[in-house]
Amino acid sequence: MKKVLPIILVLLVGAAALAWFRFQAPASNDNILTLFGNIDIREAQLTFNASEHVNRILVEEGEHVTKGQLLASLHQELFQSQVAQAEAQVEARRQQLIKLQAGSRPEEIDKASAELEAARARAEAAHDTWQRLQSLVAKKLASREEVETAKSNAHAAQAQVEAARAALRLLQAGPRKEDIAAAKAELKAAEAALQVTQQNLANTELLAPADGIIRTRILEPGDMANPLKPALTLAFANPVWVRAYLPESLLGRVKPGMAASIVSDSYPDKKYPGWVGYISPTAEFTPKNVETPELRTRLVYQVRIFTCNPREELRLGMPATVEIDLQTPTAAIPDCK
Repeated sequence: MKKVLPIILVLLVGAAALAWFRFQAPASNDNILTLFGNIDIREAQLTFNASEHVNRILVEEGEHVTKGQLLASLHQELFQSQVAQAEAQVEARRQQLIKLQAGSRPEEIDKASAELEAARARAEAAHDTWQRLQSLVAKKLASREEVETAKSNAHAAQAQVEAARAALRLLQAGPRKEDIAAAKAELKAAEAALQVTQQNLANTELLAPADGIIRTRILEPGDMANPLKPALTLAFANPVWVRAYLPESLLGRVKPGMAASIVSDSYPDKKYPGWVGYISPTAEFTPKNVETPELRTRLVYQVRIFTCNPREELRLGMPATVEIDLQTPTAAIPDCK
């Protein structure tokens, strides 16, 4: 009996080693390379590009969404007021530019002409008064102080004539090019400010960046959102890939684009056509810094075998078996949309 026990132990260890090698180590023949791995998918942490309290969450976990679909929104009252204020600023700048480009109205020019004629009449009256008083000084009918006052009034009236004439010329010439250019620049600045407020308002809505499945709801109505805090997690379920590991000894036989097929334990009778999409440029699980030739053969490289998943039968973490056709250098890569 004591002699039989060691034999049984050796057989059990051998059976265990054979089973481990069967399910863990990749198998291959001349045409087909078999690998084992797990289904993997991409995910995105969706965040609002604004800081405000959450108003609505419109999707549930597990719900399918399409690209551009509204998923959630923030309170918008403050952002809407900012947009209205910016729109008013743009309209004011636009009207100011229109006014400058239109130039002076005929009524304004007529008014300035009338004011010039009135100034001329006042200047002539003041000049006549000055001349009359000057002739009366010799007859001692007027004082020199009165003459000086009349002279000053005449000069002031003449200055008013020149001012009225200059004002008329300005109206006739219209606004300067520099003033129009400045008004255009102010209008562009106001329009740019409006675009900023409109973008801030748009940022209060969270849209789906692509087709996918809502995996988790992180925020709820009433929570404070900001660009650093995810609100939802979106899983991109099509295409998916199998994350497997390729031994270094077989690295030279597998190339990106090779045809492959995937079988899952959940659907053992169904094969999903796929293709080799990625081979890691670096080894993983290196046992030592300096390897013997035997240890170097144990280095593995991550490989991803992609496949379309229109019915979403392949899910994250699901074990899968991959068969790579080593005789087909390139596969027809389908459009998984």
